[in-house]
Amino acid sequence: MQITESIKYIGVNDHKIDLFEGQFEVPNGMAYNSYLILDEKIAVMDSVDQNFGEEWLSNIKKELSTAGGRQPDYLVVHHMEMDHSANIKKFTESYPAAKIVASKMAFVMMKNYFGSDFADRQIVAGEGTTLELGKHTLNFIAAPNVHWPEVLMSYESQDKVLFSADAFGKFGANDVEDPEGWACEARRYYFGIVGKFGAQVQAVLKKASGFDIKHICSLHGPLLSENIKYYLDTYNTWSSYGVETEGVAICYTSVYGNTKKAAEKLAELLKEKGCPKVALNDLAREDIYECVEDAFRYGKLVLATTTYNGGVFPKMKEFIDHLKERDYQNRTIAFIENGTWAPAAAKGMAALFEASKNITFAQNKVTIKTAVTPEVEEQLKSLANELV
Repeated sequence: MQITESIKYIGVNDHKIDLFEGQFEVPNGMAYNSYLILDEKIAVMDSVDQNFGEEWLSNIKKELSTAGGRQPDYLVVHHMEMDHSANIKKFTESYPAAKIVASKMAFVMMKNYFGSDFADRQIVAGEGTTLELGKHTLNFIAAPNVHWPEVLMSYESQDKVLFSADAFGKFGANDVEDPEGWACEARRYYFGIVGKFGAQVQAVLKKASGFDIKHICSLHGPLLSENIKYYLDTYNTWSSYGVETEGVAICYTSVYGNTKKAAEKLAELLKEKGCPKVALNDLAREDIYECVEDAFRYGKLVLATTTYNGGVFPKMKEFIDHLKERDYQNRTIAFIENGTWAPAAAKGMAALFEASKNITFAQNKVTIKTAVTPEVEEQLKSLANELV
């Protein structure tokens, strides 16, 4: 894959992985992206996962063969997470004259990983530093906690490329066509992995706004080259905890099917009233990170669950914990609770959001005492009216 005339793709696709980071389902695999810049000086941009070291080195060698067999002058390390840094030592052994360019903290991590910080080969990069390759210049941007503390991004000013580390990445291998496009799996990736660090992403976006960006090269996912404003605007919405799509997400747990019936009835009522989008999720059976994604995508969230041991059903509590860990905010939340003799789930769920910012609770609460009765259906209608 060619990014520009001088920037080549040397990454790999992983079709053996089932869980990314040990928790995210990736049915379409993963891409570990790496790039090579050919100029008076040659820079390799990041490494790949440990299982693909030989393939990556072969990709480097293949591209260098088109450049007269020249050797890399630099390995630029934007991010030290192991799916991008695992082969740094192999690279140093293959190319002993190459320098390593990374943040100060990244070199500390290398010492932990490899027993060496490559002191005789270090070039420490940070906010505002540059690396001259010839016609191409890398301008470094400190991006702490997007999503690790050592992260750098770089802007290449000749071809106007932003090397964005994990930002703008998505789940899925690059050789698998995604019919849903970039946003779906990029959204699940963002809110699953980066979502807690909205303020830090906002800070980096402000820095990036000063650059004329024609291409975004992330460490995961496809090259982004068309409609760059769309990607920047989408990341701005996500990182500012704004509403991406008008609609309602309904997330429920149900023991004997009655709470599920209420959730489905509410979804039906909302659609009848013209709600533009209703996303209905069974928290016990669906990918929890798909549910997290929906909760952040829409401006209104309905949580429906059973009272359990005098409190909140475990799967619902787990889900709310996921939201809180990612600073869930700027949303309206409504509750449907079920409890045969002492319904307490709504009170328990509300208490879990006490420390959350800018949360509005719906005035209408639905209480079920085991079965969905005509009285409960009237409560559901009132809630639907309020939400729409």
